[in-house]
Amino acid sequence: MAYTTLIQPAQLQQLIDAGTPHMLFDCSFDLMQPDAGAAAYRAAHIPGALHADLESDLSAPHGLPGKDGEVIVALEEGEPASGGRHPLPSREKFAAWLSSIGFANGMQAVVYDRNGANYCGRLWWMLKWMGHDGVAVLDGGLQGWQAIGGAVTGDQEPAHFQSNFVAGAPLLQLVGTADVAGHLGDAAQTVLDARAAPRYRGEVEPLDPIAGHIPGALNRPFAENIGADGRFKPAAQLRAEFEAVLAGRDPASVVHQCGSGVSAVPNLLAMQIAGLGTTRLYAGSWSEWSRTPGLPTRQGAQP
Repeated sequence: MAYTTLIQPAQLQQLIDAGTPHMLFDCSFDLMQPDAGAAAYRAAHIPGALHADLESDLSAPHGLPGKDGEVIVALEEGEPASGGRHPLPSREKFAAWLSSIGFANGMQAVVYDRNGANYCGRLWWMLKWMGHDGVAVLDGGLQGWQAIGGAVTGDQEPAHFQSNFVAGAPLLQLVGTADVAGHLGDAAQTVLDARAAPRYRGEVEPLDPIAGHIPGALNRPFAENIGADGRFKPAAQLRAEFEAVLAGRDPASVVHQCGSGVSAVPNLLAMQIAGLGTTRLYAGSWSEWSRTPGLPTRQGAQP
């Protein structure tokens, strides 16, 4: 049986004990301290897990100016699949990375972090985008694993063996800035902003040059998907909460965004857990929207 949304810690232990072909990915990261995720991985991770770094493994380099105008990273040759502060690499480059670490089409992928599923959701989404359905987020993350007595280690990352991962048809849909801008105000599009409420309202903006939100966007902070126990809330509760936010809008119309397309994914995953179907991701998100000349922005609590 393939796990396609969440996998519980006890289920992961059973999968390991059964010898089911799988690969574990530790996606721990910290936006404000980019080296902290790798350091946390080296300190403790599930045995056999590889570290998947948001910036070096799960994003293409970019040339966006920072908040004070400095260029953060030089552009690489070839077009990434999205814009923003964490642009998606092309499908071809991501497939090459998967092959370089030995990930094969028949494997079950299990992704986790220690950050409330904020960063591991990125890899969950990317594998679905590559046509790989057998990928699941470890519910509760590393903390949930340790809570059941799961082993951790500080050993070095396991050796990589070349495979030949072949991308399939995308299982989840990516949309771009032109798509979102061209459908502002349309009933067929509901933008759902996953950033914390103060950033949505434009009261603070630590990373991007303009504060505020996309006109018409609704706010659902991604952290609201996680319960007090550190796991995703029950499906029925998630469904009720999203339906309250959508207020009668069609779930199929939802396009998820955040600051750079990363923390939007927990909302997308939560809607799928809730039985509200597959929805779309605007990966460039506010970091691309706010840097695109001529696009409208809005401040305040109203969409």
